Amino acid sequence: MPLLAQTKPQIERADAKSILSVEGADTYASYCAVCHGTDAKGAGPAAPALKATVPDLTTLGRRHSGKFDGVAVLRSITGEDKVVNLAHGTSDMPIWGPVFRAMRGDQVAAIRLKNLVAYLESVQQK
Repeated sequence: MPLLAQTKPQIERADAKSILSVEGADTYASYCAVCHGTDAKGAGPAAPALKATVPDLTTLGRRHSGKFDGVAVLRSITGEDKVVNLAHGTSDMPIWGPVFRAMRGDQVAAIRLKNLVAYLESVQQK
């Protein structure tokens, strides 16, 4: 009996939903966890459908000489710096890149992004 070829999961596209909270954990859960997982280790439900391995965000500091660079992380989130691991096949990291770039001029959004970076720093492995 022949083995059935497994098809790669498809990502369902959806418009970004605005959230009221400016807390970093809430922003992460709403925009990042779908790919990076609730634990930030890269195993979110959309990860299998992506073109490359989703990075473990809990090791950002360790992978950069033991230093968490919040400015570099922010620039990656907003798309100002290109992300090397293009899991979804474009330079828009995250897939929410356009949403975060649009937020840059908004004071509430700036707080949200600052809190997201702080949240990512808080989940770094020691």
